[in-house]
Amino acid sequence: MHTMQVIKKVMMGVSAAGLLAGCQGKGDYAGREYAPNMYHSVAYEPLTQITDENAGRWVNALDNGRGEYFNSNKYNPFHMNMRVPPPNTVRRTPNGWLPYRASNDTTSLRLANNLINPMDSSKAVLASGKILFETYCKHCHGATGAGDGKVADKFPGVANLKGDAYKMITEGHIFHVITYGKGLMGAHGSQVAPEDRWRIAKYVKSLQK
Repeated sequence: MHTMQVIKKVMMGVSAAGLLAGCQGKGDYAGREYAPNMYHSVAYEPLTQITDENAGRWVNALDNGRGEYFNSNKYNPFHMNMRVPPPNTVRRTPNGWLPYRASNDTTSLRLANNLINPMDSSKAVLASGKILFETYCKHCHGATGAGDGKVADKFPGVANLKGDAYKMITEGHIFHVITYGKGLMGAHGSQVAPEDRWRIAKYVKSLQK
């Protein structure tokens, strides 16, 4: 019985060594790969459409019957991955609003005081504004807007939105500053949708009351 166990272990060791040796690569052979699709998958390129399924077949390491460079979505019309907007068109917000056209200068900031917030002062708007404020603003301005967020300890000068110097700013002013930034504050126009910027402005004014 003991001899059989030794022989069994020896055979298992030889088999394991053979399998490992088979995985080794040399020359132009990279060796066997586990889940090669994870290494060689070609993501769809949104604005390029290589519709020839044989393109790059000579460099394809997968046995999937197509070329390495093929990157189109054959299930969409014209093999398109993403439709390019027509020329001279402007993207609107979900509410149908056009982009905010003001410039990042002192004149536009002064004129922003005249902007009217299209959002109402309902509980729903203030509740969503609070969530957005806590997501984008709390780390600097603090939970109550007093300029005592965690980042304020590292960068003195964060605005205390409840201070006398800020109580008279309008919701349009807040919207403009969120869009373009001011002082220590960076621009958030690319991260926060216009509707959400107005919700934050509405909530900030509620904090100042």
